[in-house]
Amino acid sequence: MAEHRSMQRAALLDAARSLLSEGGTEALTFPALAERTGLARSSVYEYFRSRAAVVEELCEVDFPVWAAEVEAAMAAADGGEAKIEAYVRKQLELVGDRRHRAVVAISASELDANAREKIRAAHGGLIAMIVDALGDLGHAQPRLAAMLLQGVVDAAVRRIELGAAEHPDAVTEAAVSMALRGVRG
Repeated sequence: MAEHRSMQRAALLDAARSLLSEGGTEALTFPALAERTGLARSSVYEYFRSRAAVVEELCEVDFPVWAAEVEAAMAAADGGEAKIEAYVRKQLELVGDRRHRAVVAISASELDANAREKIRAAHGGLIAMIVDALGDLGHAQPRLAAMLLQGVVDAAVRRIELGAAEHPDAVTEAAVSMALRGVRG
């Protein structure tokens, strides 16, 4: 029975990812989740009390996977600048991944304070990854620089997500160039 519940919960989360990826936060409704999974709408409430609860669990499940991919790319890089480049490139590479599109859609939605705090904590983990690399480069204020660097990444993500006139590769190259020039100061 526990395995069945776990599989149903995973199916609901997968459906939520798809809905968020395809239609943003407006698409994430309990009737839509029920339709995608073949469950009765009342059954969806057995797994999640609210949309915010679905969002919180998606963040708990998906953000660590995404962050681990960024961390692995940085670990494979040699030297501070290479780590910064890997940090930027990997995040922008993940823009097309539906886990990422779901996280972006989530962050744009109106969430309760608990869900917003979980998202902030997850983003804080990303920023913490790059602080050491910036410190290794001798940056005087590595935490501040990391937050500003993430701002460059976030702006590039939005540009790619909007389907801007520039090709995603051009956005990535511009973001990497700005990041590296910025950390060299």
